[in-house]
Amino acid sequence: MTARRTITGFSNPAVKALRALREKKHRKASGQFLAEGLRLLTDARESGKLPQVLVMSTTRDPHPLLEALEADVLAAGGEVLEMAPDLLSKITGKDNPQAVAGVFAEFDTSLAALDRSGASIWLVAQALRDPGNLGTMLRTGDAVGAGGLILIDDCADPFSVEAVRASMGAVFTQGIAQARWDEFLPWLRAGPGQLVAASLRDAVPYRGAPYAAPCFIMVGNESRGLPEAYEAACDLRVTMPMKGRADSLNAAVAGAVLAYEVLAALGD
Repeated sequence: MTARRTITGFSNPAVKALRALREKKHRKASGQFLAEGLRLLTDARESGKLPQVLVMSTTRDPHPLLEALEADVLAAGGEVLEMAPDLLSKITGKDNPQAVAGVFAEFDTSLAALDRSGASIWLVAQALRDPGNLGTMLRTGDAVGAGGLILIDDCADPFSVEAVRASMGAVFTQGIAQARWDEFLPWLRAGPGQLVAASLRDAVPYRGAPYAAPCFIMVGNESRGLPEAYEAACDLRVTMPMKGRADSLNAAVAGAVLAYEVLAALGD
């Protein structure tokens, strides 16, 4: 069992290493990412994932969930660090940080790690650049019981502090895969799976469309949408009515609307 340590200085190597996890290059180099807040860390623990390092504010209020989390981290050989709130704010980048944060090992994000038979709905995002949208899609996937989110081409980092925060814990409950389009499409066609996208090209109304499980719901880049070739490769293209001046929905919102329609159609 590893003992708890107290960190008191800004120049401490542990503070510098933890703060560096806010940058993608350091996350990739270390294979770790940062998550903040007792609720989020509790969701991780209940999903069977414990932080390698647990960071707690010296001014935190006692809480049984935090005590249980600390005990599990120590029992698993992890490290527990205590520090003042101003040090914790340097790590999280927030002026008023949560009283607890955790450092987790990044997950296997290969397509091979996914079990497509494990769920009837999957979400797919192509060139999604906003970490808030990415986190929202993870949260939507959790809500509809999706198997996970597959990120195609150059997307925002799912392990960024912003995406993890926006996921509201779904980063720990959803499978996450990252691939190029020319990797994803052969993988999809190697087994069962219907690829569906919102589109204006030869599309049918999204309500009452012939959805089939496992259904892979694909949304595109926030400003450009999906490339025409990607839409052409879909098994089903659906359209949603736009009754106002806007010509499209936010990418994450469109994914949520379609996901709930597919959920209802499949009777899950």
